Amino acid sequence: MTKYRETPAHYGAGVGARRLDRLRSSAARFVRAEDGSMTHLAVAAAITMIAFGGLGIDMMHAELTRAKIQATLDRSVLAAADLDNMLVPGDVVYDYFAKMGVSDALTGVQTTQAANYKIVSAQAATTHDSNFSHILGVDRFDIGGHSKAQEWVNYVEVSLVLDISGSMAKNNRMTNMKNAAQLFVDTVMDENFPDSVSVSLVPYSEHVNAGPLANYLNVNRSHNYADCLEIPDSEYTSAAFDTAATYNQMQYYQWNYYGDNGLSNTVCPSPAYARIAPVNSDAEALKAQIREFQPRAGTSIFMGMKWGTGLLDPSMRAIVNQMAADGVVPNNVVGRPFDTDRRDVGKHIVLMTDGMNDKSFRIQNWAYNQPSMVEHWANNNLWYFNVNNVTDGWNWDDFYTQRYDRWYGNALLDRICDAAKEDGITIWTVAFETDSNGSQVLEQCASSPSHHFDASGAELSDVFYSIARSINQLRLVE
Repeated sequence: MTKYRETPAHYGAGVGARRLDRLRSSAARFVRAEDGSMTHLAVAAAITMIAFGGLGIDMMHAELTRAKIQATLDRSVLAAADLDNMLVPGDVVYDYFAKMGVSDALTGVQTTQAANYKIVSAQAATTHDSNFSHILGVDRFDIGGHSKAQEWVNYVEVSLVLDISGSMAKNNRMTNMKNAAQLFVDTVMDENFPDSVSVSLVPYSEHVNAGPLANYLNVNRSHNYADCLEIPDSEYTSAAFDTAATYNQMQYYQWNYYGDNGLSNTVCPSPAYARIAPVNSDAEALKAQIREFQPRAGTSIFMGMKWGTGLLDPSMRAIVNQMAADGVVPNNVVGRPFDTDRRDVGKHIVLMTDGMNDKSFRIQNWAYNQPSMVEHWANNNLWYFNVNNVTDGWNWDDFYTQRYDRWYGNALLDRICDAAKEDGITIWTVAFETDSNGSQVLEQCASSPSHHFDASGAELSDVFYSIARSINQLRLVE
């Protein structure tokens, strides 16, 4: 028989109370526990991180769009500002934007241009809708950019001062010089910008024939055979010509003596090829004159340099303008030589010689002060006359006097080179098959050692081409 233990009546109520106490204790511990739970601060931080992470993504996408637009702006205005690009600048910029798929972003294009420059500016703007940043109240990003490009072809004025003295007959020098000079003209004169470059051609030997310039200066004339002018030594300290002064005309006679009464090699050259061609923009005319060069007489480098410098100085502007009005020089050189302080103008002298300054003589004044005497020496070689008519050789020097020698010529060259540099003129010098002394004199004249060149034979063309290219690179500013 099964027996049951008797349970007190109050037992059930005690067990229930103890269970309820344990439940309350567990709940309290749960509330106090931090394991596996997030505080309010942690929740807020997590939400903030999500928001700013989304903002970073949106900003990255916006930056990619901005970079794309800016790159398109930069490339398009550079292409539009190219002076070789004949298309409408605005059309060029729009085409770039269309091909990049951002044509709606282009807001404006502005162009300013003239014969020697072009400036193109462009602006763009668009918006980028946010994907995450609206959590922070940022619904979109405004994106914009602008770019500007310019290309200038600076005005260039060049004096090409070339030695055509008698020693140029040696070793094929004259042929090599003609080839080099013509290459220089072709290289430095840009047919796309015919108004940007002018070249003054200054051939020199023992003297310089001023050519048409003599008709626009005050000249004390004594004959009509050739237009060489005697420049006072005091003017070699200045780049300018004193256009108010009166210059004496150089005597017309021949010093060189070959055993006959020849007059083909007068101290002042009369052939057309030996005359200065001032401020010219006609490349073909310049090259045609160069092709006619012939070696003759002695060497006076300082005289060629003086004329080359003067033709770059604004003191000649009124004369150039009048020559243009008279049809002597092209109309597109009006206003030259430009002011020396203009930033868009480059002035250059290219001075070439194959020798050194030499002695030069003049007939004594007593033997050249009457029209009949002037005519006599225009028809009689000085030394032929002396040998055949002055029996006492000790009296020959009564007829002539020395005007220059090498050392005084070098001193005058130093003066005019310094004056040219002070005037802002860049001087390039070329010693063509000279000795070390001749090269040193020219290097001292050059703007810097890197502006001086020694050349021999056909390499003269390489030197002239290099100089012309350097001038062109200085002319083009982007």
